[in-house]
Amino acid sequence: MEEKINEEIIESEEKMEVKKEKIKAEVIESEDKKEVKKEKPREERIGILNIYTTFNNTIINLTDMAGNTISKFSGGQSTKQSRLKANPTIAMFVAQRISEEAKDNGITGFYVKIRAETGQNNPGPGAHSAIKALTRAGFKIISIMDTTRIARGGPKVKGGRRGRRV
Repeated sequence: MEEKINEEIIESEEKMEVKKEKIKAEVIESEDKKEVKKEKPREERIGILNIYTTFNNTIINLTDMAGNTISKFSGGQSTKQSRLKANPTIAMFVAQRISEEAKDNGITGFYVKIRAETGQNNPGPGAHSAIKALTRAGFKIISIMDTTRIARGGPKVKGGRRGRRV
């Protein structure tokens, strides 16, 4: 009787060892499969970002390389007070909304075109903060170009020969 019990114990121990070996083999195989799975390199998609900043508003338009508009947001869509539309903080919020749209479309980098009002020397207060917000969001800024239109002659300026007198 004791011999039968001993034989059964030995057989059960052998079965346990076989099961352990199978489990070890499965773990090794699963580790090999994990090593085989490598991340695919992300394809870089580039977009064109047109930023039009005045001292009254900031408008950001995101297009693909062909010029088709993907999304367009302005300071007026982010705030209800019209005096804050050109604020750098509001421009940052507009840039965050643009970055969400860009991520949805798989865009990783931008060509930035900044435009101010015609005849102005520099763009409005929102341009710098919008670009800063986009770089913080993880986008690659390839180039920044100023496309402000310059008046060359044109119609006569209002005010007469000596300008407007108060």
